[in-house]
Amino acid sequence: MRTALTDLVGVRHPLVQTGMGWVAGPRLVSAVANAGALGVLGSATMTPDALRAAIRKVRSRTAGQPFGVNLRADAGDARERVDILIEEGVRVASFALAPSRELIARLKDAGVLVVPSVGARRHAEKVAAWGADAVVVQGGEGGGHTGEVATTVLLPQVVDAVGIPVVAAGGFRDGRGLVAALALGAAGVAMGTRFLLTADSTVPEAVKAAYLAATVRDVVVTTKVDGLPHRMLRTPFVAGLERSGRLGGLARALRHAASFRALSGMGWPALVRDGLAMRRGRELTWSQVLLAASTPVLLKAAMVDGRTDLGVMAAGQVAGAIDDLPTCAELVGRVMAEAEEVLAALGGHGAAG
Repeated sequence: MRTALTDLVGVRHPLVQTGMGWVAGPRLVSAVANAGALGVLGSATMTPDALRAAIRKVRSRTAGQPFGVNLRADAGDARERVDILIEEGVRVASFALAPSRELIARLKDAGVLVVPSVGARRHAEKVAAWGADAVVVQGGEGGGHTGEVATTVLLPQVVDAVGIPVVAAGGFRDGRGLVAALALGAAGVAMGTRFLLTADSTVPEAVKAAYLAATVRDVVVTTKVDGLPHRMLRTPFVAGLERSGRLGGLARALRHAASFRALSGMGWPALVRDGLAMRRGRELTWSQVLLAASTPVLLKAAMVDGRTDLGVMAAGQVAGAIDDLPTCAELVGRVMAEAEEVLAALGGHGAAG
């Protein structure tokens, strides 16, 4: 299936695996790339040296297939990471937050495609004006940090507003969703939870089981983790966060911040700088600032250590509709086959009508 996304990136199928921290490592990204879709490394939880090693590992496993790296635009070492992408010849740089005009220019001058993720039309317009090559638009159904506008409402607004390829995210898991997104003007779809729940994902089996057992009502939005709307599975830990008072929240934030500092090797000044960068323009308490800076350790507890009782499990609403763990090759093949069947049926229906 040829779309503006496949033409731009050079993949066979208009599917993107999102750059999930602790989840989108070399194994998953390589499997996605070899299946003909765009795999994206989640670099926010990697040191710069680990990022370079991960890029090289993916390249060694994919025989020249294009892949991307997701970056945090507000990270203190964002420029260093951009330089790594350029030096290593990465095809696509994606961003969870809008990158600066300078970062976009630096990447584009080096021939790297820039594909930010946004949750509002105005943000899409801004990055398009700054030279982004494409944009991923996530509706409120999506996992992790999310907005309030549904994909079916937000997507056509952005498609009408920008003249670059738009990739739809939030609520996608199969070929029917891909066809629906194409009908709304998208050039493809991005999926996080669906790729997390594959045999190629390194997420512990106990965590995968928790996702598979969830219903759509078990996927909730809370601001208690880091002060921003964050979609995740409802767990006793999340319920405890929501019940905690101001002092309890601060104590918990300090403990998690200390754990993340030890895990990442960051000093307290660097951790505070990152927290301040996240706080800028937001109404966050200091406990929320510390939690925001240390959220990766909460994700690691589940996604790496398998602690469903202590960790945070970001999830799109679509988690409640997923009930199997195919390989990435099986998933991509299934999605594309179903999309072709749906398109053929629609064509036949139109002819009959």
